[in-house]
Amino acid sequence: MPRRTPLYSRHVALGARIVPFGGWEMPLQYAGIAAEHEAVRTAAGLFDVSHMGELELAGADAPAALQRVTANDAGRLEVGQAQYSALTTREGTVVDDLVIYRLAPDHFLLVVNAANVETDLRWIRDSLAAGGEGKPSDAIVIDTSARYALLALQGPRAEAILQPLTGVELRAVPTFGFATGEVANARATIARTGYTGEDGFELLVAPAAADAVWTSVLGAGEEDGLVPAGLGARDTLRLEAGMRLHGQDMDRTTTLLEAGLGWLVNWEKGPFIGREALAAERDAGPRRRLVGFEMIDRGIARHGCGVYAGDGDGADDAIGCVTSGTLTPHLKKAIGMAYVPAPLAKRDTELLIDVRGTRLRARVVRMPFYRRPR
Repeated sequence: MPRRTPLYSRHVALGARIVPFGGWEMPLQYAGIAAEHEAVRTAAGLFDVSHMGELELAGADAPAALQRVTANDAGRLEVGQAQYSALTTREGTVVDDLVIYRLAPDHFLLVVNAANVETDLRWIRDSLAAGGEGKPSDAIVIDTSARYALLALQGPRAEAILQPLTGVELRAVPTFGFATGEVANARATIARTGYTGEDGFELLVAPAAADAVWTSVLGAGEEDGLVPAGLGARDTLRLEAGMRLHGQDMDRTTTLLEAGLGWLVNWEKGPFIGREALAAERDAGPRRRLVGFEMIDRGIARHGCGVYAGDGDGADDAIGCVTSGTLTPHLKKAIGMAYVPAPLAKRDTELLIDVRGTRLRARVVRMPFYRRPR
């Protein structure tokens, strides 16, 4: 039986097209993906992402445990700061990517992908049970997803829309910082984070408060051009911004370095799961890399399309695979990501991509495809 967020009836009332997604019934679009995408780039969009999972890790050994299971340096986080990171296997591949919030010195909130909640919980618990060097760990991790609804207000007008609804001084909340306070008279954690490439906020509230907060934010933003936005626009926005999607652009078969996420590996913090494998790969160089591409020929390469060398020799064997692809509503170009052998990852390298039986030309380009004006 698919699950529904506390805002399901709101989505239906707004005329959303509801689709199954990771065991949930979620809004794909309201007025249309292109219109919602463009609203986020030029004004603001409000997303219901309450299907995301929340885990809490606490205890005297929680900081050390988090360092052991994630690739980034969680030790650098102060209370009130958030960090993008990843859970890695011993092979350096990606169990999941996540955002870590330091709520207190020994208390962390982990926002993880909806489909991976149970996997992540088990992975961290098993790591805690190992106890680092054979000692039991004084840290526990629990699934607290049922305690939270998560709304994402994204776009250049986000701060102006949200400020009248909260006593928190939003200008004082830095990127990847968060504060606690009230939004529309509901207790909320207000984080300057997002998944669209725009400025904006993610609001963690109690499920019982989600409807009132959603309604208040939409009403406050009406004159600023705020619209409800679905998962369709969320996907095209994140792709335009060069953000990876776990399960498509990275998973347990791809390492962080292959996925182009070496920047979040902290080599100086000490041991963590997967460090040795990643260090060896760093020294030797990844065999393949995730690249961004633009189509040269007319056509849209989607997830699963085969990639071939673009030297025109007619080779039959695919050298890689498209992981994400779309016609971007804002840039109005066909773009995507694909894994290719490392020697073909250089900028301007031409590739051939099989789109419904026809090999179309594409060019490797630098990511992100879109960077918001500062």
